Amino acid sequence: MTRFRAESETERRALFTDAITAHRARDSPFCTFEVETEDPTWIQVGEDVLNLDCTDEELDRLESLLNGFSAFSIEELIRPEDADGTNVRIQAYADEERLGGFVERCFRTVYGQPAEYVVWASEV
Repeated sequence: MTRFRAESETERRALFTDAITAHRARDSPFCTFEVETEDPTWIQVGEDVLNLDCTDEELDRLESLLNGFSAFSIEELIRPEDADGTNVRIQAYADEERLGGFVERCFRTVYGQPAEYVVWASEV
């Protein structure tokens, strides 16, 4: 894998797919995607599980998004007492391209990122 930053939707989807493919080929514990903002927004992919943090409003949007992805389902919700939000683990039985598409939709729909947002594959 030679690129770790993307800003157009086409580039981001390719980055997500390539990073997930590299993660699986390397048998690494997970890969992490972070949006280039002051308040880092991130999504981790490990094998067939996605991990992300959500506010209550973001969780509502995530649950709505999941209605369109039958191979994806919430596996676990963790609500730490000392945090303002929920850690969500999503079971996803899908190929790398479908996972990449879902990650893009999460950043856009759940987190409300603009069309030109910049993302980094910070861990693969």
